[in-house]
Amino acid sequence: MSTTDTPRKAPRNLLVLLPLLAFLGLAALFFFRLGAGDPSHLPSALIGREAPKTDLPPLAGIERDGKAVPGLSNATFEGKVTLVNVWASWCIPCRDEVPFLEQLSKDKRVQLVGINYKDAPDNARRFLNRFGNPFAASGSDESGRNSIDWGVYGVPENFLIGRDGRIAYKLVGPITAENLVKVLGPEIEKALKP
Repeated sequence: MSTTDTPRKAPRNLLVLLPLLAFLGLAALFFFRLGAGDPSHLPSALIGREAPKTDLPPLAGIERDGKAVPGLSNATFEGKVTLVNVWASWCIPCRDEVPFLEQLSKDKRVQLVGINYKDAPDNARRFLNRFGNPFAASGSDESGRNSIDWGVYGVPENFLIGRDGRIAYKLVGPITAENLVKVLGPEIEKALKP
């Protein structure tokens, strides 16, 4: 082996390591940009804008406090701080958040309404009868078209609407004990301020 072979191995070894270094760099970038943040808070182009035009029929046969639950329209949001919960009977995390929705429904300062997303009405009724109906109003979006206008990625998602009818906050994923206290609760308090 001569001394002239050694300088040739270094560039060759570097070429072999280059793809590995590139992969590790990309993995680190994805980890810090996607993995380190709060996955329940995705940026929404609708924050600060008026709630999308909403005119959804009621989910027939649903009652709360002995009264039929109405459908959903933009008039529902007028002058009230409203939490809009997008849910479906086939959504397992939607079941997990029902106790927290029930808790929120007892807070008379906030109106809780629902959008039933791409669901069969019979399944949605069974879900609410089994797990409880926390909604003051609930619109049926069987096609999912209205939910697309809201920017829904999947269910559950929650939108906080201020008294001015503008979207103040968006929570992706189910309401949990932790995010209710640390995130959603403070956002509701901000929206309640005059």
